[in-house]
Amino acid sequence: MNYIVPPGLYAFGEPTAADPVLVTANYKMSFDAVRRAMAGRNAWLLVLETFGINVWCAAGKGTFGTDELVRRIEASGLARVVNHRRLLLPILGAPGIAAHEVAARSGFSVTYAVIRADDLPEFLDNGMRTTPAMREMTFTLWERAVLVPVELVLALKSIAVVGALLFLAFLLGGGMAAGSTVVLVYFGAVLAGIVATPLLLPWLPGRSFALKGWVAGIVWSAACYPFAGGGDWSMTTAFASFLALPAVSAFYALNLTGCSTFTSRSGVRKEMRLALPLMGVALVVGAILLLAGRFL
Repeated sequence: MNYIVPPGLYAFGEPTAADPVLVTANYKMSFDAVRRAMAGRNAWLLVLETFGINVWCAAGKGTFGTDELVRRIEASGLARVVNHRRLLLPILGAPGIAAHEVAARSGFSVTYAVIRADDLPEFLDNGMRTTPAMREMTFTLWERAVLVPVELVLALKSIAVVGALLFLAFLLGGGMAAGSTVVLVYFGAVLAGIVATPLLLPWLPGRSFALKGWVAGIVWSAACYPFAGGGDWSMTTAFASFLALPAVSAFYALNLTGCSTFTSRSGVRKEMRLALPLMGVALVVGAILLLAGRFL
């Protein structure tokens, strides 16, 4: 996941002192998106040190911020490279940048250009005017679907470790069939949070990602109950599954707060403060019920 380019000033084509200065993060995918969009054009690109984090997330964390922008302007000697004092920033970087402070401290004005790098050519050809479409952030089914492989890769190690521990525990307690069943049920709960929740996001109830994931987890729990031999479960085992599985789904759905187009830093913190303790309680109570059903 180390996907970083060195911060500093880059040239696209053969820019002159009059050509525009774009600003982005040093996350390589952000850098490449701008470079791809500006193919065949002349421009300067000022890359900020965001430690490999994309523009939007870095703006929320403060690394794509006023201090770093001013520092990078000075370090690159930008004032000696161009004969104008205008910076073109991505709109999603706005939460981290105080434009008036940048102007006061560096002499460069900030213009928020577009959301997507692909719109940069049209923006530049349009006299540096931003159209309403360039300001609109979408989160379509496809845009949600492309997040799924990334989230699966990020979660793969923890999924494998937990799955192995569950398999061993139930293998020792109930045999191969019990071990295999609990792993399949657990993986299904994970997929309910990572796959089903983003795909069904507009239709799942509530505004909270954790709540949406919990609903997906409840649906999965109900769907797998008859196929996993739920009719033979004890009451405590059934209650444990309907507590723990939705909590697992809710946890992985909560990760989507860093990918969506309508979360905020304060909102994510609030949701985590409320949701994580509830998930923990559900998992602990579920484990206690399983042990009680086994030994009492």
